[in-house]
Parts: sequence; C-alpha cells; structure tokens
Amino acid sequence: MSIWTPSGEHDIPKDENDGSDPIEDVSGLPGFDELSPGEQEQARAMAAELAEARKRLSETPAADIIANHVMGIYELAAIHLSNQPPSIDEAKIAVDAMSGVLSVLQGRLGQNENVLREALQQIQIAFVQVSEQSELREDPQSEPETDNT
Repeated sequence: MSIWTPSGEHDIPKDENDGSDPIEDVSGLPGFDELSPGEQEQARAMAAELAEARKRLSETPAADIIANHVMGIYELAAIHLSNQPPSIDEAKIAVDAMSGVLSVLQGRLGQNENVLREALQQIQIAFVQVSEQSELREDPQSEPETDNT
C-alpha cells in the first residue's frame, strides 16, 4: 500500500500498520516530523477525509461509480465536439472509450445502463453531425449537390 503526497508516492510499511486503514496514520511518512504542528494537524485531517472518502466509495456499488465515469467520458466527448474548431480526433477517442466500456459491461450496469446507452447514441449522432460539418468547412467543394428542380 502506498499514499500519494505532494512530495511523491510513499510506501506505507506493513509492520507499522495496526490493521486499520493505512491512510489514516500519516505520522510515519517521510518528512512528517519536519512539518509544523499546524501542518501536521492539517495532514492528519486530510488523511481522515481521504479515509472517509475511500470508505464511502467502497460502500457504493461499482456499477454506480462506473456509470459516473462513463458520463464523464460523455462530457469529455461533448467538450471536444463543441470546441471551435471541433477536436474530432479527441472526441473520437472519448466516444470509442464510452462505447467500449458499455460494450464490455453490457447487462451489468443495472438501472443506469439504459440511460448510458441513450447518452452513447446521442453523442455518436452529435459526433457524426459535427464531423460532417467539419469536413464541409475544410473542403467546401465536397458539398453535396442539391436538386433545385
């Protein structure tokens, strides 16, 4: 087990762990003794907050956490598509990642799955539309001919 600090990643020695969450005891970390008493208290408070967050996270169904991350990927794709000019290649990575996660976890995301699949369809449609518009802007001669009869 290790912990990240501003000074880098630090291993937490197993023999110093009393079986409780190793994040809670930061006093054994390198450089802790060099902190002021106020900084030490702040480090302890941050470690306690981190331990509480980890506890809450471990009590939340993984499907809910994954759904949250998938929606973050959706947002990432939307951001890249809304850039001026759109970042088509970056958006494609995000759309493909979203599709891949949903494909691999099909049938395992519970109540969130239908909403996620609808979101994927929406971002795929937006991707196609923005890609086509972007191509037209880059090559105006490739505009489809319209029948004006």
